[in-house]
Amino acid sequence: MHAVILDAATLGDDIDLSPLRSEVDRLDVYDNTTSDRRIERLKNARVALVNKVVLDADTLNALPELELICVLATGTNNIDMEAANKLGIAVRNVTAYGTQSVAQHTMMLMLALANRLPLYQRDVQQGHWENSPFFCLLDHRTLQLANKRLVIVGQGELGRRVASLAEAFGMHVQFAARPGNEQQDARPSLRELAPQADILSLHCPLTEATCHLVDADCLSTLKREAIVINCARGGVIDEEAALAALRQGHLGGLGVDTLPVEPPHDGHPLISALSEPLNLIVTPHSAWIAPEARANVVKLTVDNLRQWRGSKDD
Repeated sequence: MHAVILDAATLGDDIDLSPLRSEVDRLDVYDNTTSDRRIERLKNARVALVNKVVLDADTLNALPELELICVLATGTNNIDMEAANKLGIAVRNVTAYGTQSVAQHTMMLMLALANRLPLYQRDVQQGHWENSPFFCLLDHRTLQLANKRLVIVGQGELGRRVASLAEAFGMHVQFAARPGNEQQDARPSLRELAPQADILSLHCPLTEATCHLVDADCLSTLKREAIVINCARGGVIDEEAALAALRQGHLGGLGVDTLPVEPPHDGHPLISALSEPLNLIVTPHSAWIAPEARANVVKLTVDNLRQWRGSKDD
């Protein structure tokens, strides 16, 4: 069985691919693949392994040997699923590979923003501590997590793990109803919970129901000291509305690990705003990148290969 990885660099050069090699007769590994080389590199492959390379209908139609696409991630939006289904090409993804890594990253953002780390780091760099009339700086009001309310959107494995870590800090956690399904969900809606939230953390997929879920209207209902964290997908929040609220003092802190377009070749208002004195953190979609999580992607992909091969043998 001939398999091809089109964008192995997205896993990092410190991850062992030998478990994948042991499952196939031949494995071609490419660090990155541009759109004009997809067909050439997959021409004789039965299995394509991709993270973010787009496999659209035209590409899939040009690959009659292709039988399986293994997505090295949870999201399959880079695959034309309708075309794959029509062509009989199976698509397998991986889930819950980075729960611990993303939960840790979420807590890092929560703790840093609660303690106004971006602001105090800026003050130290600018010499304010050196020139302080007494031993510490008290210019930015911090947020003690104990007894504060954390509202989470997304009660999957990741959301539940963040909840357990937050509870260890003494926080009160509530999960919001699934967006778009509030009428059939026993949990309170985000609209109901937002005014009570000290911290709002997002761990839901990007769908029609969650696009700009946290918009200007939602932001206006939050406490002025509230913190918003997005380790889900760019676009789940209206980033420009959140930035405006932060600048106007209507939001206590904002931390995002994702943006609507990645990488942001044309920039983004949040990146530009990092030079301003704001309680703002932007990380480069790095919540998931712990070595253990990336190795888990390989392990789960091996499982997908074996299960697919087993289904072919039945």
